Amino acid sequence: METWKQGSGRLPAIFFCLLIAVAVTADRGVWEVPGDEGGSHEWAPFLMKKSEVVVKTEGGEIRVFRGHPWNGHPPRMHIGFVTMEPNTLMIPHYLDADLILFLLRGEAKIGWIHKDDFVDRQLKPGDVLRIPAGSAFYVVNTGKEHRLQIVASIEPIGTDLIPDLFTPFYIGGGEYPLSVLAGFDIRTLAAAFHATPEEVGVLTLGRTAGPIIFIHGNEADYLQQLNGAVKSAMETMKKTRRLAQDVNGKIEMEAKEEKKKGACTLTSILSPIFSGEPSTEMNEARRPVGDPVKAPDAYNIYDRDPDFRNDYGWSIEVNEHDYLPLKQSDISVFLVNLSAGSMMAPHVNPRATEYGVVVSGAGTVEVVYPNGTGAMKAKVKEGDVFWVPRFFPFSQVAASHGPMEILGFTTSARRNRPQFLVGKNSILRLMMGKELAAGFGVREEELRQVVMKQNNTVILPSWEENEE
Repeated sequence: METWKQGSGRLPAIFFCLLIAVAVTADRGVWEVPGDEGGSHEWAPFLMKKSEVVVKTEGGEIRVFRGHPWNGHPPRMHIGFVTMEPNTLMIPHYLDADLILFLLRGEAKIGWIHKDDFVDRQLKPGDVLRIPAGSAFYVVNTGKEHRLQIVASIEPIGTDLIPDLFTPFYIGGGEYPLSVLAGFDIRTLAAAFHATPEEVGVLTLGRTAGPIIFIHGNEADYLQQLNGAVKSAMETMKKTRRLAQDVNGKIEMEAKEEKKKGACTLTSILSPIFSGEPSTEMNEARRPVGDPVKAPDAYNIYDRDPDFRNDYGWSIEVNEHDYLPLKQSDISVFLVNLSAGSMMAPHVNPRATEYGVVVSGAGTVEVVYPNGTGAMKAKVKEGDVFWVPRFFPFSQVAASHGPMEILGFTTSARRNRPQFLVGKNSILRLMMGKELAAGFGVREEELRQVVMKQNNTVILPSWEENEE
């Protein structure tokens, strides 16, 4: 039995008269070292094979798969893999890129600046969270025994500091990496913090061991001392906040409200990390479909029923109607699970380019050029990243020995309405008639016999099950 919850109207008549046959075979890989070893990638122009390790320390690694330029335009996004060991911290920093984070495995505490205030959230597997460009944030792996794994879409905003990539600006730091504060003259910092040069010196002389550090043992002791010194240096610093005008157009400073909320300072960012204080708010629990989630909460993709499900797999899409912050980035997130040997029917996304990450299992991805020739038929495994340009027909098939799960990002925050070329809901069925038959150069009865044979939709069974 199958259910389809997105879109009840007829699919628009798009004149793609393509039938695609797909075969399967692949070996399972290891997520922690994605990409370089890959599957069969001899001719795979839509596999994102070029990756760079942009951060690597004893505490973890960040690997980025660079997007492909297309039709003279720079890549819309890159895909990042974050791996952090237990009890580690990604130190506070900001990027010149928008991030959409998907927590794949483990648990994390993420703190960031949201609308001139500091917020933090405890995240669990399946949580989707947007961090805007320029917003300082940190990540803590709160697990005591398990690695934290995050997949992220990275959308540069075009600062040209590193062409087509992105640049980190570290708030925390020491000898490596340097904090952006270290670039100021010590007298400038002392005046700004209303502190002595010796007091602000702790901000530039820290012994951090890279962008991802352990926060236990000697490191934790040192960081506690650093936090105490920062707090002492900033005790006299008072931050005021302008509130909205009252009905008479006057602007009032509300000291009581300021005291209640607390000033948003470097200390307020560092204290929850190093003092072990709990997050101010947990992410909200399961919500019914149709109740959109607003920032600063995260959206959990597993806390709702799939948009589509049948005996061969399921799919979920998270768009701006589910998670409002996606509207600012104009990106949607999807998750597809295909049972062993099953196929996501050949289809077209007329609204957006898609980026996919194989997060478990193995299979095959096939893409077709507009002229009806094969663009790519590649074996993929866990950790591989691929992309499909808007309007290009494509299909995914799980390997016969096990299921395949694909996490993806699309370049539109609106509801994606895929046009299926095969299946019960295909555009071929909707367009069935003498005109379509003439387009194929066959009699309508002959075309009907082929097109009407598949009674499943969206996710199709293997060839063997079809034969049964």
